[in-house]
Amino acid sequence: MLKVLGRLTSINVRKVLWALDEMGIGYEREDWGKPIRDPNVAEFLTLNPNAQVPVIVDDSFVLWESQPIMRYLAQKAGSELWPDELRQRALVDQWMTWQGSELAPAWMYFVQARLRNNPPNPDPARLEVSLAAWTKAMRIADQQLQQTSGFVAGDAFSLADIVIGLSMHRWMSVSFDKPSLPALEAHYATMRSRPAAVAYLGAKTP
Repeated sequence: MLKVLGRLTSINVRKVLWALDEMGIGYEREDWGKPIRDPNVAEFLTLNPNAQVPVIVDDSFVLWESQPIMRYLAQKAGSELWPDELRQRALVDQWMTWQGSELAPAWMYFVQARLRNNPPNPDPARLEVSLAAWTKAMRIADQQLQQTSGFVAGDAFSLADIVIGLSMHRWMSVSFDKPSLPALEAHYATMRSRPAAVAYLGAKTP
């Protein structure tokens, strides 16, 4: 059976698990990643020399990095979450890549400081820069959703909605004075109503 290595508290692990649940693919999960289980050991480093989660083991095939894992699994399953049509697939890929290269790095310092107390005495200037970059990126996602039919890459739910839905969950999990992002908020409510998302976003509130 497919094996997923990673702790449930990792947003990148949750991307993979949510995608698997949407596609109805069975898997076993092993807890790896600090503080639960240190990946800096030979057993894990043989699979991923970066000592990062998630990692999947599919028979003898090993793959790391959450976005390639999601694409691999969806293509293997023939899932519509990774569209066949070239341009639609490119749009899904664009927003998945953007989440990893622009959105996630923007929140890194602010989230580490506010959620994980790391560093314990954060630099106020760096907090401000991180929050400004994060907010700017979230506004970009909101603008995109204002132009679509409720899904990130067009008219249908895709892998892009998983990564943006989890990003919105992170945004909502940190306490600060947030600007109004109506399209993203509507998208988040839609994502929370999906049965496969409950374990990762929580049930939709009344």
